[in-house]
Amino acid sequence: MNFHARQDKLREYLATTRFDALLISHLPNIRYLCGFTGNAGFLLIEDSGSSVFFTDARYDEQAHEEVKTAKVVIAREAVVKSVAGWLGKRRRRARGWDIAVEAEHFTLADKERLNDLLPGGTRLKSALGRVEKLRMIKDEEELERIRAAVKLGASLFNRTLEVVRPGVKEVEVAAEMELAARKAGADEMSFPTIIASGPRSALPHGRASDQPIKPGGFVVCDFGVILAGYCSDQTRTVWVGAVQKEAQQVYEAVREAQQAATDAVRPGVRVSEVDHAARKVLIERGLARYFTHSTGHGVGLEIHEAPRVAKGQKEILQPGMVITIEPGVYFPGKWGVRIEDMVAVTEGGCEVLTPTGKDFLAVSSS
Repeated sequence: MNFHARQDKLREYLATTRFDALLISHLPNIRYLCGFTGNAGFLLIEDSGSSVFFTDARYDEQAHEEVKTAKVVIAREAVVKSVAGWLGKRRRRARGWDIAVEAEHFTLADKERLNDLLPGGTRLKSALGRVEKLRMIKDEEELERIRAAVKLGASLFNRTLEVVRPGVKEVEVAAEMELAARKAGADEMSFPTIIASGPRSALPHGRASDQPIKPGGFVVCDFGVILAGYCSDQTRTVWVGAVQKEAQQVYEAVREAQQAATDAVRPGVRVSEVDHAARKVLIERGLARYFTHSTGHGVGLEIHEAPRVAKGQKEILQPGMVITIEPGVYFPGKWGVRIEDMVAVTEGGCEVLTPTGKDFLAVSSS
């Protein structure tokens, strides 16, 4: 990973502001900028060209091994106190020392503690989403890691089809998938696996419960893995038991909406246009009011990243962005359907990363 180039992009941003430095506290952003994978630390990026990573003694060896393009400082007391001490020793400009912090992630407690420790003339200011904006565009190494995560995650669906049967509990299906993921080399799951059957399939985020699967309904399977730090996300919906015509028609409408949104993905298109492409199909099928969430989201080091693919969102798609396309319809108390792929924006359109087919699948009730 080219951490030096990533940090330089932030310094280009600093050059357009009155900030003297950025203090990064969000761990995925720290990993993106210097490679640290632990669970405690701050990264200070100064406009002068220097970077300093602060963590505690638990991560001494790990930080020195992982952190690139930054000086490592191991705090012997609280990490926030170490950050304040470092800033206090730095030569400040006559007008003072303005430090930008990640407003979405820097806790109020840390801000108050740091303010109490900082020397006079040092001010903490808010900066919104600067690293997240950089992270929207994946480089080729990131794309390769995401492709690998998607491929591993997609392989889990084979295990799903082997174990989804009437009488099997949702949590048992999820457990089999998660075990298969670990055996295949996944770091962990991207999120708690969603296996939602029957009326519970109408819950967009219906995490696996101890409810047994029954014939005559859909099972929504939403799952993903983290591999080498990068996430995958996929949803497939299967029918259990004798096929009902209405169920198949609704499924095909969702599949058509998902394909329409995928076809709309290309550079220069607003994410709201992708969302509209899916909704237009469902409007034509009389199903729009049952589509209750956004069409997709970015994926990378985190399972939910910018951009958000939704109505009213103005972000313009660019090559290197990776997003999900996941329309769904949900009939409360009855059942629901969702189909989700991950796609990467390319120079000429998009690359569908998810290899799993999307044909209507019915599992026998016997």
